[in-house]
Amino acid sequence: MKNVDLVIIGGGPAGLAAAVAARKSGVQDILILERDSELGGILNQCIHNGFGLHTFKEELTGPEYAARFVTQVRELEIEYKLNTMVLDLAADKTVTAMNKTDGLFQLHPKAVILAMGCRERPRGALNIPGYRPAGIFTAGTAQRLVNMEGCLPGRRVVILGSGDIGLIMARRMTLEGAKVLCVAELMPYSGGLKRNIVQCLDDFGIPLKLSHTVVDIQGKERVTGITLARVENGKPVPGTEEHYDCDTLLLSCGLLPENELSRA
Repeated sequence: MKNVDLVIIGGGPAGLAAAVAARKSGVQDILILERDSELGGILNQCIHNGFGLHTFKEELTGPEYAARFVTQVRELEIEYKLNTMVLDLAADKTVTAMNKTDGLFQLHPKAVILAMGCRERPRGALNIPGYRPAGIFTAGTAQRLVNMEGCLPGRRVVILGSGDIGLIMARRMTLEGAKVLCVAELMPYSGGLKRNIVQCLDDFGIPLKLSHTVVDIQGKERVTGITLARVENGKPVPGTEEHYDCDTLLLSCGLLPENELSRA
C-alpha cells in the first residue's frame, strides 16, 4: 500500500466533513476507510428531514445531507475504501486494516482522524429481567430494517426511551401500519427535541409515560408482552405495574462512542 498523509477512520458525516475540510486546507494525500458498503454512515437510514439547516441553510433528509458531502468528496478526488475494517491503531499512528480486495494491509500516515461514531446501548447494558425472545430491537436497528431493508420488525410496539430516534421511530412505525402502544421514559422529562414530541407522538396520539421503565418482558420464542412500572428515586414502585400485549420492544436508551481503537 502506498502511504498517505492523512487517514480518516469512518466515512459518516463527520469523516466526510473532515476530509473535505482537510483537502481545502491543502492536505493532498487523504484516505477514508469505511467498514460499510457505502459512504454516509447513519444518515443513510435517517430519511426524516431536519438536517442541513446550519451547514447548507436548507432543510434536507439524512440521505440528501450525506449525498452533499459524498459529492464534495468525489469532486475533490479524495480516495476512500469501502467494506474496510480497521483492526488496530498503534501509538506510532500505524493503521492496520483489511478488506476483500487488499487483504490485510498497514498504513503509516502522518495524522489520523477518528470519526467512528457511536453504537446504541444494547439490551444487555440495561438490566431488564425476562427471557431473551425475538422482537427486541434497538431503535436504530429497527430504523435500518424499515428504511433500508424494507422489513417491518413488528405490529404492536412499545418503545423504551424518548430520545429523538425513539420518538422518530414511534412515528415511522405508525406510518408503516404498526400500532405503537406507548413510549416509556425512565427520566421525569423526555430526552428528545420538543418538536419531535409534538410531531411524532402528539400528532399521532401516542402516549408518553415519563418516570416509567420496563420491569419484565414476557414471551419465550417471541415477545408476547411487557410490564411497565413507575420509577421513583431510580427504583420501580411496587403496585404501579401495567401490562401491555405487544410483539416488539424498541430500545432507545442512549449512544455509546465506538471507542475500541481510541482506547488501544
